[in-house]
Amino acid sequence: MAFLNPDDHYTFSAFFQLPYDIDEILAEFSYHYTQRRLTLPKDDRANPEATALRSQIEASLPYVQLSSEAAKREVLVAPVLLLVARLCRQTLRFEYPLKVNNWLQGSLDYLLRSHGQIVVIAAKRDDLTRGFTQLAVEMIALSMGEDAPPKIYGAVTIGSFWVFGCLDREQRSITQDISGFRVPDDVEELVAVLIGIIDYPSEDTPPTVKESVR
Repeated sequence: MAFLNPDDHYTFSAFFQLPYDIDEILAEFSYHYTQRRLTLPKDDRANPEATALRSQIEASLPYVQLSSEAAKREVLVAPVLLLVARLCRQTLRFEYPLKVNNWLQGSLDYLLRSHGQIVVIAAKRDDLTRGFTQLAVEMIALSMGEDAPPKIYGAVTIGSFWVFGCLDREQRSITQDISGFRVPDDVEELVAVLIGIIDYPSEDTPPTVKESVR
């Protein structure tokens, strides 16, 4: 059964609103969907800056009201991604525009890419299920680039909780991790996974930056 009209135009955010289950939507793109525990890449070095960030977020939370998606992005999401971008010396792109066709178009909330790995983070209001549906469609769009890697990692977050997914181009599958990361409690582990995903370039990094993640 077809769920998408071939004559209609869809943005990435439109998939957040569709009433269909994620496996039905992904089947429209000839992808299948699974849930299991993912073994995510991880940087295994101690990271005092991530520890400091966790303490900073904890100290700030009593004095902010996280009643909007914008507030959660500024207080809980952006600081984590900015730290990873700086440590990995990669550009963090905000509201990145992308159009593949009439079904795959819109803007990505955040985008980091390096060494063939791509991570895209969709910050969605408190609905991780529909948020992951939108994330999966965004990863499919990224996979259609000429230089797209065999696997694409993404994460969806509501600010205080992150869930990762992985797209496998050869298997035409998207897997959602059944576990997740809490903020601020799991900030160190979350940063380690994000660094691992984008393949931290340790050999080319100046000693001052390498020291910051030991």
